[in-house]
Amino acid sequence: MGYTAGMAGDPKRITIVEPTLSSEAGHCHSFVESVCSARREGEDGITLYAGSRARLPRIAGMGVRVVPYFHRRIRRPEAFLLYRKLLREPGRIFVPTAGRADLTMLSLAAGRSVPPGKAFLYFHWVRPDPSKREFFRKAAMKQPSLTLMGPTETVVGVFRECGFRDVRVVPYPGSPASRETVDKGGTFRHVLYAGAARRDKGFPAVVDFVRLLADTGTGIPVTVQASSAHFGKFDDGIPAEVGRLRESSAARVTILPETLGTAEYRGMFDGAIVLQPYSRDDFADRISGVTLDAFSAGAPVVATAGTWMARAALRFGAGVALEDPSPASILSAVETVRAEYPRFRRNAIEAGSALRKEHDARQLLEILLATDGETP
Repeated sequence: MGYTAGMAGDPKRITIVEPTLSSEAGHCHSFVESVCSARREGEDGITLYAGSRARLPRIAGMGVRVVPYFHRRIRRPEAFLLYRKLLREPGRIFVPTAGRADLTMLSLAAGRSVPPGKAFLYFHWVRPDPSKREFFRKAAMKQPSLTLMGPTETVVGVFRECGFRDVRVVPYPGSPASRETVDKGGTFRHVLYAGAARRDKGFPAVVDFVRLLADTGTGIPVTVQASSAHFGKFDDGIPAEVGRLRESSAARVTILPETLGTAEYRGMFDGAIVLQPYSRDDFADRISGVTLDAFSAGAPVVATAGTWMARAALRFGAGVALEDPSPASILSAVETVRAEYPRFRRNAIEAGSALRKEHDARQLLEILLATDGETP
């Protein structure tokens, strides 16, 4: 099952398990592509198990063996069977967007403790309520030697507290596209909301802002990506918000209902002011790939104060922090950036340059390469 473009027989290979990855759209792809692109000639081979309909020519073109494998409705039993197979073979297992289900399936598939240096799980974020803490404590008792990684100490600290022995802060890798340089010219083109339409990312606040522009006749052009998260699912209430957005015909708004390919996605940031009215509670210390992509393209950011995105914008003078993500506050912030767009753009480019170094995917890959990943 699958197609090969590389070193399938390498006994010390890295196997990446990413059930939701099926196309070149979205940050799931950019994360995996970043790790694969950091591999140097002569280093261990990489195999990627992805969605059953995966077509990933850029990743395959890097010498990665791509295996279309996971089906949505049965992906958990498929994961169990795959982990059972991989745990009995040489090599290392890497789960780029790990969740509790991966801990459960790995433990069940192993039947005993997984040895150090065999399995690596990257958690993008964790909301550690009491039930999750209890889950992680039990998981740590069964599998204390798994390597658990995350982008910040806030994310990974709960794992350390719950008893896992190998817990590491590893920067969220910037996308390969973010390594491209941009010139320091450019003029304002539009306000942009990029990524999936999600409540925790402030999509309703963006809709309220567009409605304000429509009601007041303010002619600022806005582009809104209104795509779903994985498998076509929306948060509760978001389809109604998309409907409200479509009703804002008096505004100069362009709605993009689908995820985009790399070139189209990258092109959105040219001349943009990027809106990120994300939830302060959910994103206080959670990294955003959209922010990294925006700065690398020279696009300033307007983000909720108290989030990682806002702190990054203030650190480099590359945007504005919103104490209150109300429509009027967003409009005021946008006007502030528009008034001095060349300066904010230059600062965003400098931010992109600095963050590219801090979020180099090579750091993550070297952790995966630092062990033999022997068969238990």
